[in-house]
Amino acid sequence: MAAELHPCSGKLIGLSNSNRTAQRNQPVQEFNHGLVLSREPLKDRDVFTVRIDKKVNSWSGSIEIGVTSLDPAGLDFPSSATGLKGGSWIVSGCSVLRDGRSVLEEYGRDLDQLSEGDRVGIQRSTHGDLHLWVNGQDCGAAASGLPTGLWAVVDLYGKCTQVTVVSCEPPSLAERDTERETVEEREQEDEEEEVVVCGVREGEFGGLTSAVNLAAATNGTLEEVPVLPPTHNRPDKFPNNLEPETVLTEHQLFDVLNNAIVSLYRSEDNGGGDLGGGGIGRDSGTGSRGDRGSSSGGGSVNGNSSDSGGGTGNTGSVNSPAGGGGARLGAVTGGMLTNDALLFHEKCGTLIKLSNNNKTAERRRPLDEFNNGVVMTNRPLRHNEMFEIRIDKLVDKWSGSIEIGVTTHNPNNLDYPATMTNLRSGTIMMSGCGILTNGKGTRREYCEFSLDELQEGDHIGLMHKASGALHFYINGIDQGVAAAQTPAVVYAVVDLYGMAVKVTIVHNHNHSDRLRRNNAIMRALSPDVGRPRPAHSLTPDPDTPDRLLFHSNCGQKAAIISEGRTALRPHATDDFNHGVVLSGRPLHSNEVFQVRIDKMVDKWAGSIEIGVTTHNPAYLQLPSTMTNLRSGTWMMTGNGVMHNGTTILDEYGHNLDRLKAGDTVGVVRKEDGSLHFFVNGVAQGPAAWNVPPSVYAVVDLYGQAAQATIMDDVDLPPLPEDSSEGPTVMSPSSPCSVAGGNSANDLRFHQLHGTNAVITNGGRTALRQNCRSEFNDAIVISNRCLRDGELFEIVIQKMVDRWSGSIEAGVTAIRPEELEFPNTMTDIDYDTWMLSGTAIMQDGNTMRNNYGCDLDTLTTGSRIGMMRSATGDLHYYINGVDQGVACTGLPPGKEVYAVIDLYGQCVQVSITSSSGPQDNSLCTSNITERSFPIHSPVAGVAHRLHSKHGKNVVLLGEGCQAVRVGGYAHGIVFSAKELKTDELFEVKIDEVDDQWSGSLHMGLTTLAPPELPSCPMSGLSPTLTQLRSKVTWLLAGSEVRRNGLLQRQNYGASLDRLTVGNRVGVKRCSDDTMHVLIDGEDMGPAATAVAKNVYAVLDLYGRVTAVSIVSSSVLEDAGSVKAPSLSSDSCSEGEEDRMPVEGGEPALVPNTVMAFLENHGKNIQLSHENLTAARVSSYNQGLLVTAQPLPRQQLFQFQIDRLNASWTSSLSLGVIGHSPDRLNFPSTACCLKRSVWLLQRDSVFHNSLKICENYGPNLDTCPEGTVLGLLVDGNSCLHLYVNGMDQGVAAQDIPTPCYPLIDLYGQCEQVTIVTNNVATVGGEGIKARCQGDMEKADMVDGIKESVCWMPHPEVNPNKTCEYQALCSRFKDLLTLPDGYFNEDAKYNLCYCESCHKLRGDESYYKRGEPPRDYALPFGWCRFALRIKPHCDVSNSFKQWHIAYHGTSVGALRRTLDHAQLLSGTSSIFSVSPVKMEGPNGYSEPEENSSNSLPDRDREVPRVQLSPTMRYSGLEMFAPKVQFRDPRSHCCHQAQVGFQVCVRPGSYKVGPQTLGAIEPLDPRFSNTEIEWITKDQGGTLLYGLLIRVE
Repeated sequence: MAAELHPCSGKLIGLSNSNRTAQRNQPVQEFNHGLVLSREPLKDRDVFTVRIDKKVNSWSGSIEIGVTSLDPAGLDFPSSATGLKGGSWIVSGCSVLRDGRSVLEEYGRDLDQLSEGDRVGIQRSTHGDLHLWVNGQDCGAAASGLPTGLWAVVDLYGKCTQVTVVSCEPPSLAERDTERETVEEREQEDEEEEVVVCGVREGEFGGLTSAVNLAAATNGTLEEVPVLPPTHNRPDKFPNNLEPETVLTEHQLFDVLNNAIVSLYRSEDNGGGDLGGGGIGRDSGTGSRGDRGSSSGGGSVNGNSSDSGGGTGNTGSVNSPAGGGGARLGAVTGGMLTNDALLFHEKCGTLIKLSNNNKTAERRRPLDEFNNGVVMTNRPLRHNEMFEIRIDKLVDKWSGSIEIGVTTHNPNNLDYPATMTNLRSGTIMMSGCGILTNGKGTRREYCEFSLDELQEGDHIGLMHKASGALHFYINGIDQGVAAAQTPAVVYAVVDLYGMAVKVTIVHNHNHSDRLRRNNAIMRALSPDVGRPRPAHSLTPDPDTPDRLLFHSNCGQKAAIISEGRTALRPHATDDFNHGVVLSGRPLHSNEVFQVRIDKMVDKWAGSIEIGVTTHNPAYLQLPSTMTNLRSGTWMMTGNGVMHNGTTILDEYGHNLDRLKAGDTVGVVRKEDGSLHFFVNGVAQGPAAWNVPPSVYAVVDLYGQAAQATIMDDVDLPPLPEDSSEGPTVMSPSSPCSVAGGNSANDLRFHQLHGTNAVITNGGRTALRQNCRSEFNDAIVISNRCLRDGELFEIVIQKMVDRWSGSIEAGVTAIRPEELEFPNTMTDIDYDTWMLSGTAIMQDGNTMRNNYGCDLDTLTTGSRIGMMRSATGDLHYYINGVDQGVACTGLPPGKEVYAVIDLYGQCVQVSITSSSGPQDNSLCTSNITERSFPIHSPVAGVAHRLHSKHGKNVVLLGEGCQAVRVGGYAHGIVFSAKELKTDELFEVKIDEVDDQWSGSLHMGLTTLAPPELPSCPMSGLSPTLTQLRSKVTWLLAGSEVRRNGLLQRQNYGASLDRLTVGNRVGVKRCSDDTMHVLIDGEDMGPAATAVAKNVYAVLDLYGRVTAVSIVSSSVLEDAGSVKAPSLSSDSCSEGEEDRMPVEGGEPALVPNTVMAFLENHGKNIQLSHENLTAARVSSYNQGLLVTAQPLPRQQLFQFQIDRLNASWTSSLSLGVIGHSPDRLNFPSTACCLKRSVWLLQRDSVFHNSLKICENYGPNLDTCPEGTVLGLLVDGNSCLHLYVNGMDQGVAAQDIPTPCYPLIDLYGQCEQVTIVTNNVATVGGEGIKARCQGDMEKADMVDGIKESVCWMPHPEVNPNKTCEYQALCSRFKDLLTLPDGYFNEDAKYNLCYCESCHKLRGDESYYKRGEPPRDYALPFGWCRFALRIKPHCDVSNSFKQWHIAYHGTSVGALRRTLDHAQLLSGTSSIFSVSPVKMEGPNGYSEPEENSSNSLPDRDREVPRVQLSPTMRYSGLEMFAPKVQFRDPRSHCCHQAQVGFQVCVRPGSYKVGPQTLGAIEPLDPRFSNTEIEWITKDQGGTLLYGLLIRVE
């Protein structure tokens, strides 16, 4: 057969070299469509071999090869070889697929690991078996039963871009003999590794001969294999009587031998033999292993059995129990040589969905259900077989997480329980950090950390040992024996419980890595284990016997070179982890371990990490990254420090991710147990204390770091011995006293603390470990008593959104040495004063509620301080502000200690530099009424309930209390007045009646109670969910509803669970969102687009029968009235006589010229005097900040200069509240977590947590030329501007100073600061960006409606709106004369969602004299009409009202011809001749009146309009027509209408005539939504509206 390729190939393939070379075109842009086939079908035993010529690193995956019965001449080539069907066998990676389905999971060499120059071939044997050949070596049978007439298939996939056919002929016997000798030579070089290919060393591993025999048997032959005597060290060559089809390949042989050896060593540990057949001792033929029992020998492949136990015996059957050793070995090796991989069983829990060939299990509806997620393996576990899963997905909603274990129950017969711990027989489960047997706890703390703490990407495994012991593994680390005796036959079981949603079974596919790990195990288990091991050195130097070198056991993707001095990741562009290396010996005290970064790659995020560990590298199974190790490890990563995988210091030293090649990093453990890091020789300060001696240095070549070398001659400056941050100032073990230190900053946390608390950072930082599984037992106390007038202040550094409740703070007179730390400090019943939420508690009892602050509402970055005055008063400070006297009567002169309880959501705090003596003017302050807000923490007048309410409600206490006196419904009550923006209306539940189900409902409504009839039972529905006469937003249970329709599920805590004493509040925020608060905790935005004029409404429904008001209305301070913000609705109809905005002189302030700071992301390049910034590579590392802080009321603007459509997403922007001079920039802005407010897409983030959604336009859609701006107003509110249009308040409480921040991410590659016309808001610079002069009529509601009239071209930035183009093409199909339309296309406006958000349009505006509301036509596209010259355009635009008129396509031309709405326009309703007589001067048209017009003296035209297109655009008024888009040839439906000016007084307002029950528009009542006019000159057309579906 000719060694050529068929001319028919994949569409990206180019052939050359007489069709012997194939190349995939566009290899960087495309990864598939690279299929080639042999020119002719393969002959039996011919190996079709190709050489890999070229590879690229852009993709994953590589060459795939196989055979197919499909004739290439008539083949429709798929995109990849795995898409071939109809009799195709493909080897992909290390898997074998038949017709696209996997038939063998682990086979031969991994093709993805081959390099340029490697050869790979495919062969069909004479027996019909498929064989893969790699570099001349047969990988064994991949499949059997192949038909004849097969073509070879090669897929130039992923990294492989070019191959050349080198041969197509049977392999010669000489070549195979040569290859065998080569294999043996390689093995002879590895004798020091104790790996024996054939035979065994004298007196060692006598049982391995049977392993070789078994391996030959499993290779597809039952012929007798000669047995090698144990006295032979190694034969010269393999026996000649082995057929080519039955010879073990090198990789199969390595798999068998190494697994046999590992099993052998494991059996030694477990007290029994795994291999049978002989033993380790010299008496291998006796069937014994010293004093340990052994199974009888396994031997040949003949069917005979024997009782002899000699390791060299050739009797026994592979499948016979008599061959115990062989059976066990078969179990060990079966996973690699047979297609019996562990999968999930088809039968599983009711909510489980299996995928990925039953290797992946996922729990459906994870936010609604937390159990019924049990899955089991498809077969029992074999002895010493690892079952390992990877956590793919978690949800942060439930408590508890994944559980794993074993059971004796067969999945075919099991009735699956909701959770496996409910099973009361034959089951052992690991749950949390404990072990449960048959549902009952048998070991409370099995390992150091909990399964509930694991994150996505973590691995969990288990192994059923041959001795019956059960072991669990976390990220590859053995956790020890969980159960000593387990049944022989068990299935692995996984319970996807609580947070755990999705897992995948992990199979190790990397043979070379497995071999290296096995060799490491053999070295670790060598006979000298337990004796002191000399320091590992490849070339010991007599002069420096203790020289620091890297240990040879390293990460899977790492390698050690240069005699142990250099570590590298050889394929750093392909993999970013598995690069962990450790020192060969422990570090001495004060010994510096320092490495130089030799090589970096600019592909990944993250970089080198360095630290120390107590784990011996010889015994450690190295994790993918060192921060996954959960015991005995301290690592510096980025600019933080982690201990056992948990961050203990967030901002420490120089950011390692910013280092370059040539930089150095080091670590040292001092004699006092403190740990210090160095960057380029500069000490970064103490990072940890109490680090044990004998720790090994660790370097993790992660991400960008590709190679590092140990620096021998380290000359570093001495560490400061008197650092104030270190333990030498106040050692944790130092005795505390009143005069414990002369420094004002000697306050620390005491070394004694709660069980779950950890003290770090020299006693200045406290954190709660296992914060997601433990919420209490984390009390910390000051190291000395507080002096009078001394402030003890801490800052909250970390919180978790998991628990209810948060930090508690106070003082105690109990000395730390005498305190038995309880679960929570409020459990102490003597000498203790605490603030919990808003409650002041003494000795565990509540003294008062509603103190002036609520600790449960504090967030990350908040500061809490406490101080005892000289008179015994206790004060609390929040962010430096005194909250008044909390309590009095603290014993004067008695020592009190500060106490912090890291409870619930609060995880980590640190003592601030503000702690110390304060101004003692407060020490003699008197108790004032301001210090004791009795009714509410908000000063003002108590809220009241309105006198209009449900028929079963009685109001008491002057309207402050409501009681339902009968039934379970008719309990609706309202607030007495409309709520102001951000005004909280809050009630407390006083009584409940458990005979009813359901509970309180609460929300906001546009229904004004004064409009209700006097009789309560005639105007209100029985329940709030049925109240639909006006728009109502409410929370019922945990469901948010609008007019009774479900809008959102699982919002916050359920109101159904509330009981007596719980508080519920509601408020409308400045961003038009409704927030519900439960016991003072804000549940977040419940609804958006809430109207401005709303009342609080609640329903005393079901269990809740009585409530009382606990909130107050905010009093206006006449002397400090807030200036209206840019988006405030300060103007109203009564303000028409005010001067226009332009008429006033703007208040100018000195302007600050802004420029970008030189410190920026590493991919940024500045130009034009630092006014222009461009990202020059990659898609991230593009962070920018300005060099100058942003003054209040000054608008900072920049323009998007260049976008790159190759990427997804785009820029984000915001402000940062601290100086950026020394900021270590991460890869993206969302990684900044300290005092950062970020606008990304259409959401607002604070410290990486989303605080607002649907804000402004989607920034990812901003085109080139868009001008974006940031402004902080006088009320410390952040505003976003888009092309000069204010998008409203994005965030509040912005600190001073703050710096604008821009992240040039994804598509956005260049921006330029806009410097011309920089002015204060209200100045000329901003006015220049808006079109025309703003008249009085334009400024109603305080918002200029520039977008609805004649906008400046820059106001409509979305120049390429597809929806507008589609509407324009429909307009062209109408063939209307161009003369009807305005020639300037810039006056055409699109109101699709993207365009109107990008412009920042409000939903409603006012127009005319007197002003009247109208809605913008969202969803429509307006084409501006030409106005007739005789019309008084200026008066019409400024003084007339705005309305809409829906019509039909057939009426358009006649209407446009007359330039106004006339009778007989064929609209469905718009014009009808009516009589003058009748009620209100109107009557319905007579029947058939359209056929014969009556006398004009008696009848006038009747034109119907509406202020909203939600009414005029209904299909009854604007019928839909179908058309075919000439560009896309798709069919669409379209509607048309007009936007008109209506002269005030020429129309009358009436009710809708459709009989609609639901409100058609939230702003307009159904009784006022239709306008009727009879004045022919009272309307003026100026816009054609088109909507396309």
